[in-house]
Amino acid sequence: MTYLDIGSIDDIPERGARLVKTKSETVAVFRTASGQIFAIEDKCPHLSGPLSQGIVHGSRVTCPLHNLVVDLATGGADGPDGGCVRTFPVEVRDGRILIGLTAGLGEKVA
Repeated sequence: MTYLDIGSIDDIPERGARLVKTKSETVAVFRTASGQIFAIEDKCPHLSGPLSQGIVHGSRVTCPLHNLVVDLATGGADGPDGGCVRTFPVEVRDGRILIGLTAGLGEKVA
């Protein structure tokens, strides 16, 4: 696993998100009101809505398209359609956010 430094924790507002695009995927990195950092695939399991544009509440995000609620820690979704999104390991070191990506896929493109 390769850890990619994506920036300062201060770059993400509380209850906000930042997108990280790699060669193979788009990752949404969230900061909760309590300062926790989570990284998940930026695609709702229901209709592929952009979770990064959803509303963060506690350690969950609500999809902006159809209100499906996704747990930021597990990637599991509530509701009749259920499903889950991929989660990524996150570390915060000296105020910098690092996300874990599969080796070879960690080159940031945007």
